[in-house]
Amino acid sequence: MIEVAVVGSLHLDIVVAAPRLPARDETLIGSAWHTKCGGKGGNQAVAAARFGAHTLFGGQTGTDDFGDRLRANLVAAGVDLTHVGSDPGQGSGMSVAITEAAGEYGAVVVSGANLTIDAAAITTGWARLWQAKLLLLQNEVPEAVNLAAARAAKAAGARIIFNAAPARGMAGEMLDLTDVLVVNRVEARMLTGEDDPARALRALHAPTRDVVLTRGGDGLMAMARDGARFDVPALPVKLLSSHGAGDCFCGALAARLAKGDALEAACRFASAAAGLFVSTPEERHAELDSKTVETMLGDWPG
Repeated sequence: MIEVAVVGSLHLDIVVAAPRLPARDETLIGSAWHTKCGGKGGNQAVAAARFGAHTLFGGQTGTDDFGDRLRANLVAAGVDLTHVGSDPGQGSGMSVAITEAAGEYGAVVVSGANLTIDAAAITTGWARLWQAKLLLLQNEVPEAVNLAAARAAKAAGARIIFNAAPARGMAGEMLDLTDVLVVNRVEARMLTGEDDPARALRALHAPTRDVVLTRGGDGLMAMARDGARFDVPALPVKLLSSHGAGDCFCGALAARLAKGDALEAACRFASAAAGLFVSTPEERHAELDSKTVETMLGDWPG
């Protein structure tokens, strides 16, 4: 059975290493650069597949080299890309990310073909996706696409996880359709106007919606739909790079929820997965799997 469906973005990332982010009008000398396949949708689908879920993806690229590389990356991770379309009139999505020496980063995204997905066509055109146990969405495709996907999947009985990233305003219907909302501190503050994470968590909570608020090295706090609150500390690791950590968390969370884990257990697994991700060299990320995370959890008193 299809466990996780992901509808979202595909970007080829150009990652530049620099001592820090440049100030306005400043030119910095970087030390290295490389490319990697990304986009929140693509990253989360790859993570869900790596952590054991049968995963299908819906999205769009251009008909260019970037698109070829993005598709090959999904295939290599075991993601079904039957519903990845192409737009010959648009370039594939891409981003430029600057990674600081301390491991933090900033990025600029050019969405390209991700913005030309036809929201009116996907309800029937991507019908296999709605057979999944769980649908995972983010904010890097037009909201009309997210709404069409959520309505179709919900009507078929799927559970909806919505990672409201990057932060943007949204229709109330999107939140109403959401079963599990995942936000970081910036997104929580934008959606609620609350600077205090605990107050933001309460403001985002609803009797029909679980909320998970991630805080990087400070761990996460969550509130289940029944109002029960729990916290999960971050895995104590040496940070190499936080780039993609949130996507790893969301993909792992989706995989575990689709397998039947309760929310707290799934959050603990996903938090450990993200901790391993940020402390593992990028060239070894493909080695991370459920067994690796479960071993770490067994050794972690948190």
